[in-house]
Amino acid sequence: MPANLPPQYFEAEKRFRMAKSSEGKIEALEAMLAIMPKHKGTDKLRADLRRKIAKISQEAERKYATSRTSFYIKKEGAGQVALVGLPNVGKSRLLKAATDASPEVADYPFTTKAPTIGMMKFKNIQIQLVDTPPVASPASRMWLNNIVRNADLIAIIVDLSNQPMEQVETTLQELENMNIVSATSNTKEATIGKFQKRILIVGNKNDLENSSTNWSQLNARYKAHFYMISISAEEGSNLEELKREVFDALDIIRVYTKAPGTKPDFTNPIILKRGSTVKDATETIHKDFRSGLKYALVWGSGKFDGQRVGQEHVLQDGDIIEFHV
Repeated sequence: MPANLPPQYFEAEKRFRMAKSSEGKIEALEAMLAIMPKHKGTDKLRADLRRKIAKISQEAERKYATSRTSFYIKKEGAGQVALVGLPNVGKSRLLKAATDASPEVADYPFTTKAPTIGMMKFKNIQIQLVDTPPVASPASRMWLNNIVRNADLIAIIVDLSNQPMEQVETTLQELENMNIVSATSNTKEATIGKFQKRILIVGNKNDLENSSTNWSQLNARYKAHFYMISISAEEGSNLEELKREVFDALDIIRVYTKAPGTKPDFTNPIILKRGSTVKDATETIHKDFRSGLKYALVWGSGKFDGQRVGQEHVLQDGDIIEFHV
């Protein structure tokens, strides 16, 4: 029986032949597997591809046993968000729509072969988004551990038109295999020895058929456990709402400073974790600044504008602080 392979298969095969890295070879092979029709005529070819993937993965694991632990992406902006998910859920398209980055975007899976970084603007701050290869890819597991462990927030991207609940469960399992669990988990035994991370579920492709029904079911299942947002990266719908949801999920606040007798600087806020105090704000300016602080005036969260507060005063998003030393 003929294989009847589509043109995209031969494009992936060409990428495999040209790939110089193990990651590139594996990504191309997995793309060939995903594109290949499933029938008796492709059974032998499919088995051959799987054997190649296993062999290259084993060789790469040995080769990168030391170097993979040092894979690191420097944090920039107000927070770092790792975009994770299965193949073809639209992570790269989302990165392109929400930032100035220009990742490769295609209608076939495994187009992301290495992390791609973009800065997403939200009001007067920028948030770093890191697009990662699919979590189910053997190649990505070699270094994905450090990316998700270092991130401030993990955004699980799912395709709302194609069994999104199964996608979420598969992705959560892959994360758990890397010792990553939700920060909202209330089971103590489940978090021992684990990295607890805030998780946002992004239902993408809400413009496609069945997406509305699937989103309702997904939202009902997970809204008590995770931050949730439905978007269409292709159509650009709900992207502003996504930015707000990411900001909220990062659990951060923006605080502005002013010198006595001057106007506040709204261009460069101090970024703090929600629940931070005046003392925490002073320490972000300079570690010795706190010892010389006499008092602070706060506009926003005080009982009245310009209220004099102590170092333990809890700040809110948008507060203005005037330090007196």
